[in-house]
Amino acid sequence: MKIVDFLKRENCVASLSSTAKEEALRELCDLLRTNGDVEDGPAIFEAVINRERLGSTGIGDHVAIPHAKTPEVEYITAAFGLSRSGVEYFAVDDKPVRLIFLLVASDNATGVHLKALARISRLLKSETFRKEIENVKSPEEIYETIEREDIKLG
Repeated sequence: MKIVDFLKRENCVASLSSTAKEEALRELCDLLRTNGDVEDGPAIFEAVINRERLGSTGIGDHVAIPHAKTPEVEYITAAFGLSRSGVEYFAVDDKPVRLIFLLVASDNATGVHLKALARISRLLKSETFRKEIENVKSPEEIYETIEREDIKLG
């Protein structure tokens, strides 16, 4: 499974406007709704927030991978947001988050969900990739950078 199998170009944001965790997550959930990947943005947002209540998905190094499983979606989908100013996310290292990779899957997609999370995590562990993605200027560049690095992962 490749990241580009569930991340569409139009679901990439090169400059999130929100600087608070919940607003940034709402912004990404709304993007999925606007682009037709989910029908009920508020329900998706609620599922993501409920998952966040179990523990922050801010994994450190300015990265967060919020995720949720919900009956509101039929297939796995994702959105990626870059924050120029940083989002107060309460990450494990207490640093603001600049890279947010939102993943949403159906309730019965546990295996696919875990594989997708592992793939995203592997991609975002690369310091070289993180530095490169932080310097892109457009959603198209975000997608192309992810696509190129995704291929390198094999």
